[in-house]
Amino acid sequence: MKYLVVNTITDTKEQVHTITEELKKEVEVTDFIDASKLKISGCIGCNRCWLNTPGICAIKDDYEKLLLKFLQVDRVIFLTDTRFGFISYQLKNIFDRILPLATMYLTFNKGQMRHIPRYKKKIDMGILYHGEGDKDYLNEWLNRAMLNLYSNSLGAYQFEQRKEFYHALNDH
Repeated sequence: MKYLVVNTITDTKEQVHTITEELKKEVEVTDFIDASKLKISGCIGCNRCWLNTPGICAIKDDYEKLLLKFLQVDRVIFLTDTRFGFISYQLKNIFDRILPLATMYLTFNKGQMRHIPRYKKKIDMGILYHGEGDKDYLNEWLNRAMLNLYSNSLGAYQFEQRKEFYHALNDH
């Protein structure tokens, strides 16, 4: 399986480097993107990615490069800070902009109404976070986000629990 590691952390660069090197020993990391250096705006809810330019976001910033990378891997691991128990605004912007991976059409999935995926490719995602995140809430949120993408959550783990995360990656 091919992995993409996406970092949104602006400080603790040494720890990010250590974790990235550890991940390379555990899984096939094919790419690393330091999204903390990219300009990624929040979604403005215009729905142009569904209606005007299917699959392409109307906001022209660095996000399109990231979206294309998502389609080239099987799994994405996000490295993020936490604020108020949740992911950083940088990572939230990334997740909010994932909408072009879905179509505007709806169907039932596991008894719930969901958008039909634009591509057959499934991209599983996991989070390694720094700080005082609410692990239960982060896992529930990531599970829901992955349900929307017809993919699997790899879980949300605090940096200090990363050995558990590495083990879980091999179990999925």
